[in-house]
Amino acid sequence: MEFLTGMTILVVYQLIGEVMALLLRLPIPGPVIGMALLFLTLLIRRGAPAPLDQAAGSLLGHLSLLFVPAGVGVLVHFHRIGDEWMPIGVALVLSTLATLAVTALVMRVMMRLAARGGEG
Repeated sequence: MEFLTGMTILVVYQLIGEVMALLLRLPIPGPVIGMALLFLTLLIRRGAPAPLDQAAGSLLGHLSLLFVPAGVGVLVHFHRIGDEWMPIGVALVLSTLATLAVTALVMRVMMRLAARGGEG
């Protein structure tokens, strides 16, 4: 029963995100808005309730299945990827470099915080 409750929470947040994206005509996908709202809720609550934790754990256990639709989409639109390989390649390289830079900065900050924690 906890799994069903957790899945319901996830679907309700996705629905809220979809409705907000539709009504406010936002250029952000509804599930992303729902995920952000769920994240804010979890920050305010300072943790996840047990049903949500169980549902998320079950979904993560089957995460590889969630990549199947994306793979099919790539194959269906393969000709578009071939037509637009340059912007896609530039976006991939720039986003990878940006991710590496941000990760390095976060690591540096976290190491400094950890060093301060050991002193005091």
